[in-house]
Amino acid sequence: MQRAALLAVAMFLFSSCSPQRTVGTVGSDSRIEHSVDSLLRLMTLEEKIGQMNQISVGGDVESYAEHIRAGRIGSILNETDPVKVNRYQKMAVEESRLHIPILVGRDVIHGFHTIFPIPLGLASTFDTELAEKTARAAAEEASATGVKWTFSPMCDLARDSRWGRIAESSGEDPLLDAQMAVALVRGYQTDDPSAPDAIAACVKHFFGYGAAEGGRDYNSTYIPERQMRNFFLPPFKAGIDAGVLTVMTSFNDNDGVPSTGNSHLLKDILRKEWGFDGMVVSDWNSTLEMVNHGFAANGEDAARLAANAGCEMDMMSFTYISSLKRLVNDGKVKESDIDAAVRDILRVKYRLGLFKRPYVDTTRTKGAFYKKETLALAEKAAEESAVLLKNDGALPLDASKISRILVTGPMADSPYDQLGTWAFDGEKGHTVTPLAALKERYGDRLQITYFPALKNSRDDNKAGIAQATALARQCDAVLAFLGEEAILSGEAHCLADISLKGGQSSLLEALKKSGKPVVASIMAGRALCIGKDLENCDAMLYSFHPGTMGGPAIAKLIFGEAVPSGKLPVTFTNASGEVWYYNRTNSGRPATGNEILLKDIPENAGQTSLGNTSFYIDSSTKPLFPFGFGLSYAKFSYDGIKLASDVVTQKDSIKVIAYVRNESGPDAEEVVQVYIRDVVGSITRPLKELKAFKRVLIPAGQTAEVCFAIPVSDLAFCGLDMKKKVEPGDFELWVAGDSDSGKPVTFKVSE
Repeated sequence: MQRAALLAVAMFLFSSCSPQRTVGTVGSDSRIEHSVDSLLRLMTLEEKIGQMNQISVGGDVESYAEHIRAGRIGSILNETDPVKVNRYQKMAVEESRLHIPILVGRDVIHGFHTIFPIPLGLASTFDTELAEKTARAAAEEASATGVKWTFSPMCDLARDSRWGRIAESSGEDPLLDAQMAVALVRGYQTDDPSAPDAIAACVKHFFGYGAAEGGRDYNSTYIPERQMRNFFLPPFKAGIDAGVLTVMTSFNDNDGVPSTGNSHLLKDILRKEWGFDGMVVSDWNSTLEMVNHGFAANGEDAARLAANAGCEMDMMSFTYISSLKRLVNDGKVKESDIDAAVRDILRVKYRLGLFKRPYVDTTRTKGAFYKKETLALAEKAAEESAVLLKNDGALPLDASKISRILVTGPMADSPYDQLGTWAFDGEKGHTVTPLAALKERYGDRLQITYFPALKNSRDDNKAGIAQATALARQCDAVLAFLGEEAILSGEAHCLADISLKGGQSSLLEALKKSGKPVVASIMAGRALCIGKDLENCDAMLYSFHPGTMGGPAIAKLIFGEAVPSGKLPVTFTNASGEVWYYNRTNSGRPATGNEILLKDIPENAGQTSLGNTSFYIDSSTKPLFPFGFGLSYAKFSYDGIKLASDVVTQKDSIKVIAYVRNESGPDAEEVVQVYIRDVVGSITRPLKELKAFKRVLIPAGQTAEVCFAIPVSDLAFCGLDMKKKVEPGDFELWVAGDSDSGKPVTFKVSE
């Protein structure tokens, strides 16, 4: 009788709730709140704690049955078989006391089966509309298997390419990072997260993870509050404002406090300041890892710290399920805080429509993957993400003027590695490599000789280089595909030396000596140090691991069927030991460009502190390539900038018109970028900050009028008094094709 009554109450609550929440709306539907509160009143403490427990499943479904039926599991990870997902849901919805559905999570980072460019590559498109479409396609594929939650987008600013997880980032700029985060959240969740093909997004890692000391994963960070608010938090805030349903804590400690136990982050900022009403989840085992940090004495202590800080769901440390009941009974954790956490978890499940539609419609699964339109989208994303770094006239190749090409290098036909890191569900059998694409598109017109010379990107056996060079001499052009295997980037795959591995540089050097035009195409998970390699090629096309359809995109770019338009989302350094990012503050002794480098310093030279500047004596005064850089087959000139007014108030917008001319070549797209400098502030201000960008198609020989209206409020920052505001004064503004180009105009913000 009691079970029948509970079932009737639960079914009423579930059927009466049909969430219609719009992404970007703070707050929640009153019907959801009523349903959550009503359900929470029925729950025992053990069942509440069970909702806070997330586990990774595998093998026999029935081995988890006892725990699910007892309400001890609120979410599962890594199940993508829809039949098994439905069995898990049946246990939860039909065979447990309260019939609360399971939330199924999966790392859908840059695609599900159809893999798009890694996030760093997607950011190089500077195309937020395209990014949203890729997330939409990924959600459609993943949801067809029962996955309703992805751990993306990553909002960590990343300035150090030694860090393996820079591949998952959108690079070094807060604005680009924020706009990409918003686009991905919208793509995953849509305007109605309860739709069958929508999945919950998760902004991660909150916070500072991308600033790990020395570029070593999981390492400590020290980001003061002012830097945190001016640079590192805005992308997360943008994701929250876009309506993201979940937030993940990070592995690192910042200023001595691990994020999973940081109440200032999770309560003061996330909840009180930003009004976030979704759910916070730990990263994998990060709760228990607070013991390794020396922040918690043991697992129980870690559970206490995390729960009290506001971390609501524990991913794979089992500390909540084993310790929270005792901690509540001992008065070390308040049951009211447990209630608040479970309320947020249930709210997310309601918003996702899980109570109304817990089961996967398996008729959706068939035909959900590798749709024609999805593959076309993946190709377009790979095409727009490629950055042309050098071109001495070698590109584009003209298939009507050559008869034989050599395709060489370890990345020419490496379908697995082309997908990049965090492509768990990518299938290399569906990858179209550059070699396959070249044969398909041009094999009937050209003789294509393929000789890889190296078996993989780490291969240091140079025995095949001589044969590759001999083959190059018999061809009209050489296409060398170099870079990194997928395993060389991603989580825990950090590098001290980020130059090309193995014998790749030697191969390129030898090919250059063949006397034939050499085109280097690089696929990698980070910004590699390729300064010496630039000297040994006539053109270089850089593709951050481009995904399933990278091959056709690169082939089209090489032969001019498409025009390169990608821009660098991260600064390229000259050497592994350098760290550059464009929006740094100035030194009191900035480099002038006239410095004497180590190679020019005579022996026994005297030392002095006079006239010295900030630079690397064994490298350069500037990075190899600046943020925002990218060439085209067209030549663009920036013919002038007009401001509607050179004096604006704090309530105004800065109205800018730039004239950009395509002086030659084909119709082409240019990413027009606006940078602003606050000349004098209460604290030192960055040399430049990206404030707006637009991707513009400019026909050959024509001039585009590109207009921007930038709210003066976008110039606000957290100053000496720790209050975010616009400080009046003088400003400089650039409109250019990268962060190191153009001439500034000036304007003033009045009191």
